[in-house]
Amino acid sequence: MKQKFDVTGMSCSACSAHVEKAVSRIPGVDQVQVNLLQNSMVVEYEDEATDAAAIIHAVEDAGYGASVKDAHEPAKKAENDLQKRTAEEAKKMKHRLGWSIVFLIVLMYISMGHMLGWPLPGILLGHENMMIFALTQLFLTLPIMYLNRKYYENGFKSLFHGAPNMDTLVAMGSTAAFVYSVSRLYVMGYAMGRGETDMAHMAAMNLYFESAAMILTLVTIGKYMESRSKNRTSDAITKLVDLAPKTALVVRNGRETEIPADQVQVGETVIVKPGQGIPVDGVILEGTGTVDESAITGESIPVEKKVGDRVTGATVNRAGYFQMKADRIGEDTTLSQIIRLVEEAGGSKAPIAKLADKVSGIFVPVVITIAVITIIVWLLSGATFSFALASGIAVLVISCPCALGLATPTAIMVGTGRGAEQGILIKSGE
Repeated sequence: MKQKFDVTGMSCSACSAHVEKAVSRIPGVDQVQVNLLQNSMVVEYEDEATDAAAIIHAVEDAGYGASVKDAHEPAKKAENDLQKRTAEEAKKMKHRLGWSIVFLIVLMYISMGHMLGWPLPGILLGHENMMIFALTQLFLTLPIMYLNRKYYENGFKSLFHGAPNMDTLVAMGSTAAFVYSVSRLYVMGYAMGRGETDMAHMAAMNLYFESAAMILTLVTIGKYMESRSKNRTSDAITKLVDLAPKTALVVRNGRETEIPADQVQVGETVIVKPGQGIPVDGVILEGTGTVDESAITGESIPVEKKVGDRVTGATVNRAGYFQMKADRIGEDTTLSQIIRLVEEAGGSKAPIAKLADKVSGIFVPVVITIAVITIIVWLLSGATFSFALASGIAVLVISCPCALGLATPTAIMVGTGRGAEQGILIKSGE
């Protein structure tokens, strides 16, 4: 049996790889395909061995959410929902990114301006204003952390479930930089209270608030690009859905009745007049027509149709009048099958994407391990705890942008979406 699920909580390639691994371990599951940018999953499994409830339970145990996608939901509504969801996500991400950049620019100017000789307010200069200088950075960093709190929610949740992902690196790196900087504030307060200006000055020069803010903003730029890719991909699918007419003219109780196209029943007689789109697949019962099938076949020259000939939904009757018997509706129409192939192509992984999933699956725990080893080695070498911790933080922060986990699937999905708009479908790339 082949079933589609909606998956929530995924944010990177490591997430989709972990979901695939968790579901593939279920006895009876033959194949799993997780589509990160559409937040969906297609599972092929044996009915006798497992069921949808077991699959959902496995996904939830892995730290994510899942639900069965309604197979009877009209394609138009499903794709409209997808488009609205991706458009709203892109809008929210743009808002997050815009405000993050505003606060980051001010923060970077204040924290780095004195090194470059830029003019700063007098209240931020001099040893007597060191605490004001530090607190200003703190209060500029907090809004950026709040705007991008999703990284902490997803990252630490995945860590507690034993499946750290790219968000975990972002959360740990920025949190470590922030906590370390706050500890320097306490050192400054302690030193200034005792008149030890040199110690306070040293602490003020070791603040990393801008590092915590910078990494959150940089990763948000990547996430914004990803959200735009999702939106473009959903637009391509929606354009395919829009090829089919929204209404149909049927014969009911001996009268012509106009109804929504998704309410046409198998066996009903559908009337198609000149210039109208054909709502469903079927066979001509009466009359003739000249049908433009370019949307389906690519053939630009209209085809003559007569009694007994098949006609396809989403094509257009350019001339003539005929009545047809509907025999394929909803998900069974040719157009719906094309849309399903496009969605499957988006969920299919090319070999390079599979390689990226494997690497990202081990990348995060390896980076965390290296950061811990770095701290231990510096401590054993006689360095101060402050220096050792700063070195470990540097490993986490430098590893955060997650180019491998984000850029690879995004680039592939952008290519798939653009190809769909141009009539080109790439199934696997093998």
